[in-house]
Amino acid sequence: MLKIFLLSLGLIAIAVALLGIKVFFTKKGKFPNTHVSGNKYLRDKGIFCVQTQDRIARNKNINKKK
Repeated sequence: MLKIFLLSLGLIAIAVALLGIKVFFTKKGKFPNTHVSGNKYLRDKGIFCVQTQDRIARNKNINKKK
């Protein structure tokens, strides 16, 4: 049981290290922005995240009441 645990832990550590090579070993390394607002193509198409769409809809409703 302990051998399997240590083997799994080692494999996970290797996977994390390989996935983070660019982040860990470059000066300006950072994780990519995977949020909808970080995608220029989606912004150009007018697609936003749910929170932004909700805020826009609420502002439209407030402006209609005035």
